[in-house]
Amino acid sequence: MRDVSIIGIGRIPVGEHWESSLRMLAAEAASAALKDAGITAVDALYVGNAYGATYSSQLHLGALIADYAGLGGIEAFSVEAADASGGAALRAGYLAVASGLVDTVMVLGVEKSTDSIGSARVQARTISLDADYEAAHGATLPALAALLMRRYMHEYKLELGVFEGFSINAHANGALSDYAMFRNKIKPGRFAVAPMVSEPVNLFDGAPDGDGAAAVILTAAVHAADMVPLPVRISGSAAATDTLTLHDRSDMLYLRAVNQSANKAYAQAGIQPEDVHLFELHDAFTILSALTLEAAGFAERGQGWVLARDQGITLTGKLPISTFGGLKARGNPAGATGVYQAVEACLQLRDQAGANQVAGARTALIQNIGGLGSTVVTHVLQV
Repeated sequence: MRDVSIIGIGRIPVGEHWESSLRMLAAEAASAALKDAGITAVDALYVGNAYGATYSSQLHLGALIADYAGLGGIEAFSVEAADASGGAALRAGYLAVASGLVDTVMVLGVEKSTDSIGSARVQARTISLDADYEAAHGATLPALAALLMRRYMHEYKLELGVFEGFSINAHANGALSDYAMFRNKIKPGRFAVAPMVSEPVNLFDGAPDGDGAAAVILTAAVHAADMVPLPVRISGSAAATDTLTLHDRSDMLYLRAVNQSANKAYAQAGIQPEDVHLFELHDAFTILSALTLEAAGFAERGQGWVLARDQGITLTGKLPISTFGGLKARGNPAGATGVYQAVEACLQLRDQAGANQVAGARTALIQNIGGLGSTVVTHVLQV
């Protein structure tokens, strides 16, 4: 197995890109990544996309995007794992280069949520739930997250306001980034009184759907230093799964796949949680943030919210998270989210994060989640 490095990154701002199609968004990110790497071609393209079929009535994205981005003829296909599709595509690209069978890979995440609006968008997202036991009965991701959050609050005797630190931090960081969908700050006390979406999940709790595309270029680490000034090494890569449905889990407040994938990535990289300088976690809902910090080894069970309360997750805190706004403020481009996380972590490690910079960052953890912990892909990036 060869060591693998990231030598190029590209992204577009997350938002409502009404004027651009899915293929146009993808091509823009691809072009930016190629330019950043100083190359014009790659050997393979792996596309992370979750809802192309239901949002945009479009599958077969590998061939479509390769052709539109001027990469026609190369190996190209899509990887789908719900909202973890971007992370899964990165995992596929990592394995391809590490195996020695492919030299240079582009991993590209893309989603065009504004092709579907209102209730149609909500319905489009339910294909990542269990069709027989959840979607058929009207369940949605926010509703299931609400059940999870309500159970957590009951179990640990907590009020809704204890979660506000996650959203306050995300929006404070998003306000500093030109690539964030929402740059407004949230004042203390406003979280708990925001309009409800699915009680107790409210408007300031769940991440907004957005259009987006991001790309990274991977190659063997042995060649990377000759190609770019500061390659970022993927020192750990792992994936794990849990049951698709919450009701099938013996303990719904323990994200088993988060724990398993994180521990595998730590072991591969030869690090412990305390060695991580920043964590781009999957904050689609604040309850996921709290449970992730617990399962990934940064907090005791029932204490995942304490870091946020004590400002330990800010850019200058003990464990900075959502450093460019996370899903909550940057926006959630679904299948592209995992690739955005990789781009943002690379900017931090290359000391190119500007106002969002975490001082002295040399080890970043990124984790992409599909559903409510059903698929989890974790990577450790280092310089």
